[in-house]
Order: sequence, then C-alpha cells, then structure tokens
Amino acid sequence: MSYEFDHVHLKSPDPKTTADWYVKAFDFEILSDNVRTFGDRFIRCSTSDGIFVNISSERTNEQLGDGDANSHWGLEHIGIKVTDIENEIKRLETLGAELKEGPIDLDDGRRIAFLKIPVDVRVELLEYPS
Repeated sequence: MSYEFDHVHLKSPDPKTTADWYVKAFDFEILSDNVRTFGDRFIRCSTSDGIFVNISSERTNEQLGDGDANSHWGLEHIGIKVTDIENEIKRLETLGAELKEGPIDLDDGRRIAFLKIPVDVRVELLEYPS
C-alpha cells in the first residue's frame, strides 16, 4: 500500500479571519468556504506548492481545548521555508505573529526560528544556505 500526504487541518473560532491571515502571510489560496452538515464553517486552502490546509470552526456541540504555540507532544509545528528569515520574522510580526525562539544558526548552515501565529499555532521558519 502506498501513502500520500493529503492535508493539515487547523481549528479556529474565526476560520475566515485565520484563512485570510494565511493568505497574507504565506500566499495561501482559498479554494472553498462553506458550512458543513457538522455545523462548522470549513475553509479549504492551498499553499503555493499544492499542500491543502483546512481551517474550520468547532462542529455542533464540539468542545475544543486551547491551542498551544509552545513546544509540546503531538503535532508540534508547521515548517515553512523562507529565503530571508530576518525579514520574514519582521513581516510576520507586523501581521500579529510573536517570535518565540531564534533565529538559531544550525551546524549545517540552516537558520531556524519559531513563531506563535493566530489561534496558537507554532510555525518554524527555515532558511537554507544559498
């Protein structure tokens, strides 16, 4: 059996505001926006390289715990390649992101930084050596 990565799903109390943030921050494209039979607003997005990211609110009678942009067990962060980590941090901070750690210079020449973005999602920016 073969496996293929399909999507990442984020939960947000305001999916449209969150989706619009990803459009501004990372050039996501909103592919669809509807209310499902579960009662949640469901927005399907795509990254510029074709990865699907779904953003939805809570389903009817669903109780959600808080997000956690700190290092933690489970799905810990989303990694995004950038070409200029310093400028990207500054740009994302103007959109409401909060720098949590970095930039850190790694032995292999990469630079990384971790940020808290809307609805307490942890994002790692990665700058590869040119």
